[in-house]
Amino acid sequence: MKQIRTDRAPAPAGAYSQGLLVNGLLFTAGMGPADPVTRELVGRDVEEQTVQVLRNLDEVLRAGGSSLSRVVKVTVHLADLADFAAFDRTYRRLMSEPYPVRTTVGSALAAGMLVEIDCVAAVEGD
Repeated sequence: MKQIRTDRAPAPAGAYSQGLLVNGLLFTAGMGPADPVTRELVGRDVEEQTVQVLRNLDEVLRAGGSSLSRVVKVTVHLADLADFAAFDRTYRRLMSEPYPVRTTVGSALAAGMLVEIDCVAAVEGD
């Protein structure tokens, strides 16, 4: 097991890793729409926040030798499930086919946070 860290994504706010590489798979922590430097939330709506979340995830994935195009599993937490259609439009634009398997749930998120995503990505092989 290898810990993955990058200053190009928000630092953990607690006792967890940004990512862990295990047997060719990279598991990420849940990422919110925070700016990696200021830790301030980015985006006024779920679409803007989704862009920042995927940007943060991609930085962790790249630090571990993967990328968004290698993601196989995604878990999405939405503060309001009524935002699903707007989230999905943005997600479809930024992710590539075949889309990863995905679970989307409604969750109580930190104040101002509309979306949080974690994922699992392949690092080597298919």
